[in-house]
Amino acid sequence: MKAVIQAGGLGTRLKPYTMVLPKPLMPIGNQPVIELLLKWLRRNGTIDAYITTGYLGHLIGAVCGDGSQWDMRLSYTRETIPLGTVGALTLLRDELDGPFLMLNGDVLTDLDLNAFSAFHRQHGGLLSIATARRKIRIDFGIIEEQNGRVAGFREKPSLYHTVSMGIYCMRPEIIQYIPRGVAFGFDDLIFCLLGKGIDVHCYLHDGLWLDIGRVEDFQEAQEISLDDYWPAQKRNAA
Repeated sequence: MKAVIQAGGLGTRLKPYTMVLPKPLMPIGNQPVIELLLKWLRRNGTIDAYITTGYLGHLIGAVCGDGSQWDMRLSYTRETIPLGTVGALTLLRDELDGPFLMLNGDVLTDLDLNAFSAFHRQHGGLLSIATARRKIRIDFGIIEEQNGRVAGFREKPSLYHTVSMGIYCMRPEIIQYIPRGVAFGFDDLIFCLLGKGIDVHCYLHDGLWLDIGRVEDFQEAQEISLDDYWPAQKRNAA
């Protein structure tokens, strides 16, 4: 599968760091996260990848080049105006001629892309979302209220939700639902598809997943041993 890597965001959650570097170039150990991402894609069989750029995009191009150091072929799109999380796919309408991956440029994971893409092909839908389970702790006492009276109380509970990992399998026909030249987010796409009665499928991953755009995950990524997930000989392979 070809891959589209979204790398045009402003990285507002990681300021002030992202005032100097775009999120995909934030370091994990001695490597930028996008380098780890590209090596992971290559290990999973991807050769052709498109990187959508905007904010500080010239720095990403300077670091990644044409991808030959990883035995890949990299191309770039440049957003003159922000197009949102999926709007840049309209710039690649003629390039995406089969099922493809789209992923955020700031994720760290050990997701098996071959299993994920096989799942996508098996159900034959337009869109599959890689998902994970997240525990969210509420820092307040939760009151269950009925008619002005307390019916129940939970002290700082933890809630579990299925969340998007920012990694998707898509068929190229999905681009017809994305308007040209305007900002269009993944949430807009989901609401559009569901509103038209089009099924969207989920693939649950039970393994490593960190969203480097979050301060907590970025800090955790500095502390984990990637050898637990990617053996060093594979992680450093081109």
